[in-house]
Amino acid sequence: MNIHEHQAKQILKKYGAAIPEGVFALTVDELIEKAKSLKTEKFVLKAQIHAGGRGKAGGIKILNTIEELSIAAKELLGKILVTHQTGPEGKEVKRLYVEESSNIEKEFYLSCLVDRASSKIAFISSDQGGMDIEEVASKTPEKIITTKIDINDEISDENCEKIIGIFSLSNDAKKQAISMIKSLYKMFISTDANMVEVNPLILTKEEKIICLDAKVNFDDNALFKHPDIAELRDLNEEDPIEIEASKHDLTYIKLDGSIGCMVNGAGLAMATMDIIKLYGKEPANFLDVGGGASKEKVSAAFKIILSDKNVKGILINIFGGIMRCDVLAQGVVDAAKEIDVNVPLVVRLAGTKFMEGKKILDNSGLKLISADNLDDAAKKIIEVIK
Repeated sequence: MNIHEHQAKQILKKYGAAIPEGVFALTVDELIEKAKSLKTEKFVLKAQIHAGGRGKAGGIKILNTIEELSIAAKELLGKILVTHQTGPEGKEVKRLYVEESSNIEKEFYLSCLVDRASSKIAFISSDQGGMDIEEVASKTPEKIITTKIDINDEISDENCEKIIGIFSLSNDAKKQAISMIKSLYKMFISTDANMVEVNPLILTKEEKIICLDAKVNFDDNALFKHPDIAELRDLNEEDPIEIEASKHDLTYIKLDGSIGCMVNGAGLAMATMDIIKLYGKEPANFLDVGGGASKEKVSAAFKIILSDKNVKGILINIFGGIMRCDVLAQGVVDAAKEIDVNVPLVVRLAGTKFMEGKKILDNSGLKLISADNLDDAAKKIIEVIK
C-alpha cells in the first residue's frame, strides 16, 4: 500500500526524522488558511499523487507570497498531472501540500527496502539526490552504494557510517545523518514497510539534515497489525478494478495485452505471463486467485478480467496443491454459466485431482479448450484468438 508524501513525512517525524514543517488540505481555502501558520520566506506547493516525477510535470511550485500561493493552488487542484510513472492518462490532483522552503546546500538519495535475495535490509545511498535513481545507476553506477544489514531491532553506528560514507559530511552533519538513519530504520521495521525512499535527503546551508521528500510503501499482508496506517489508504489513487479485486482477496494488476490470465500462485502467474509473451502475445493482467478458489471467487475473477475490453481470450492455469483441481473446475463451470463468458477459454489443470477436474470441464457443455501443459495452453489460447 502506498501513501502520500505528507502522510509519509508525518510517520518519519513520529520516529524522529527531521522534515520541513508543512500542511495539507483538500480545498484551496483550507490550504491558504493553514499555510498562514508557516514561518517561511517562501512557500513550496506540492501536488499529492501516488507517482514520482511531479516536479517535471509542474506539480511542485515555489511561491513568494500567500497571494501567489492561492493562485497557484487554484491552478493545481483538479489538474491532471502526467509523469513517467502515471502513464499517458495521468492522475488528477485531489489534495495539496505546502511546506516551508529550505536553503539547500547539497542533495542526496537514500532508500531502504527488503532485499529478498539475501533476506536482509538494503540501504541504497547516493550523492546524486533529486534525480531518478535509475538514471544514476545507468550513467554513473559508481555514485551509488548498497549496504545490506541483518534484520535486528536496531542498526549499528558502523552500518550507518557505511550508508552515509558517500555523502562526505562534516562531523556535526554526520551525527544528524546517523540519527536520521536510525529513525528511518526503526520506522521501517516497526511499521512493516516494504520501501522507504527519501529523494532528496538534503543538507541545508545551516548544516541541518532534512528529509525533503518521502515515499513509503507498506506490506499489505501486515496492515491488520497497523490499523492506523491502513486508514491512510487513498482509494482515489488506485485503479477501481484493483480495488474491487482486493475486496475478493484477489491479487490483480491490469496490463496492456489481450489475453486474460487466471492463475493460482504468484510464481505460476509470472510464468504464465512469460510464456504468453514468448509466443508473441501480451497478457492483459496478472491475477492470482490464491490457494482456495470458491465459485464466488472465480466468478469475481471472471468479471474483473472481462471488465477489460481488450481481453480477447482467457487462459486459466491451475496447479492443484492446497486447492483441488476438481473444486476449481466446478467453480469455473458454475461461474462461467452464471456470467456468460463470451470469449474463448483455455484451461490447463495439474496436480491434486486434476483428472476429476478435467472430467468436470469436459462434461460441462461449455465452449472451453482443455490443455495438457502450460506450453500447450499458451499455444492454444494464442491460436484461438487469432
